[in-house]
Amino acid sequence: MPKMKTNSAAKKRVRVTGSGKLMQAGSAMRHNLEHKSARKRRALKADQVLAPAQSKNMKKLLGR
Repeated sequence: MPKMKTNSAAKKRVRVTGSGKLMQAGSAMRHNLEHKSARKRRALKADQVLAPAQSKNMKKLLGR
């Protein structure tokens, strides 16, 4: 039986931590940055943990 293929779109958007949580880069950092405060930009720069409901679906796509 052939191996399962990982969903390419999913693997580009999330990374798996050592403990198995999924991390994602947040939104709102592509453009319109000049009206956001420096504090807001620093907070948005950090990766975020994916919500439990989303990570369940995403793990299926990743084959985990």
